[in-house]
Amino acid sequence: MARRFRGSEEVKVDAKGRVSIPAKFRRVFEASDPDYAQGKRAQLVVVYGFADWTHLRLYTIEAIDEIDQGISRMPRGSSERSYLETLMNGLSEEAEIDADGRLVLPQRLREKIGLDDRAFFMAQGDYLKVSTPETHDADLAAIEAEMPALEPGADPLSLLPPAPPADA
Repeated sequence: MARRFRGSEEVKVDAKGRVSIPAKFRRVFEASDPDYAQGKRAQLVVVYGFADWTHLRLYTIEAIDEIDQGISRMPRGSSERSYLETLMNGLSEEAEIDADGRLVLPQRLREKIGLDDRAFFMAQGDYLKVSTPETHDADLAAIEAEMPALEPGADPLSLLPPAPPADA
């Protein structure tokens, strides 16, 4: 299983659209790129999504391969497959992290999500969610509002489904 992203980080965006990828996140991209070797550039996929998306998703190569395999198992011609193919293939771009640990975000993608001089990275397991700090704050509030009420002091991990039974 590939390494997972953990944590969050606010970073500066320069006038050319370059954002420095924090080292802890770069290591995950490198470890999850089967073609990566020291001195090479780690590859990733930027999914920018449909018109209503206010964030970008930076997927590792291993995560994209897993998603592509899942899409390939779907019935050809189904609306669900068409949707996911459009989202994951048509509304995305391949990218790489440069030798200085930066990612260049094209102007049209920065404009799409309202990115100016600051970006916020939020770990989402096998991808990073990139948004403005303001959008991030609004997203957190929306997630909290959608959560089922837990008893005071309850463990949030109680929301996880039970583990599958072990084979005897």
